[in-house]
Amino acid sequence: MEQHRIVNRVRNNPIPIARSGYPFILVSAMAAVGFALIGFETIAILGAVAALFITFFFRDPERRVPKAPGAVVSPADGRVISIEAVSRAPFFSEPCRRISIFMTVFNVHVNRVPYEGRIGAVEYRPGSFMAANRDRASELNERNAILVNTERGTKISVVQVAGWIARRIVCAIRENEPVARGERFGLIRFGSRVDVYLPDTVSVHVKVGQRVKAGASIIGYLK
Repeated sequence: MEQHRIVNRVRNNPIPIARSGYPFILVSAMAAVGFALIGFETIAILGAVAALFITFFFRDPERRVPKAPGAVVSPADGRVISIEAVSRAPFFSEPCRRISIFMTVFNVHVNRVPYEGRIGAVEYRPGSFMAANRDRASELNERNAILVNTERGTKISVVQVAGWIARRIVCAIRENEPVARGERFGLIRFGSRVDVYLPDTVSVHVKVGQRVKAGASIIGYLK
């Protein structure tokens, strides 16, 4: 079996902050300093708090990725809001299962690959920005779908879904790239949702309401 090295495409230095957050952190920090210098202390304090929160939002901690054979890991941090059988899905022409994970602004927003393999396709679609925890958000909101062709000959689809606060989906992988289980591939800014579509043969190991961590929590097993 081909072994893939985990590559960090989301940050390129030892600091555990996603690099797409740097402009936001820098602007808010500079604004705080500027207001402090001209004597607007209250606004400067608010700016400093905003800079700290943005830094917290873009955190990118290391995760211990499970090595169990066939283990499918969560692509996102957050709470499982639905597990259901669906008749259609991105890159699936056959029935499959959808596990939806909702991320609040307090969750880590870096997304990870659920299983090793090769990227078969990446498909972005514009859309609306309704609350990401609503049922129709999967179909109507702005989204980015990724197909992973696993080394077991099955396929897994991961869909990044923007929410009413999130206005930017970041995806750092391209078609035909090899990926490792638990590897970072992107993020969604400021509250959102990730749907993962699995073959019917997958044994699901999470429940609605359960909290999961990207790259660390096992959501199912490929058979």
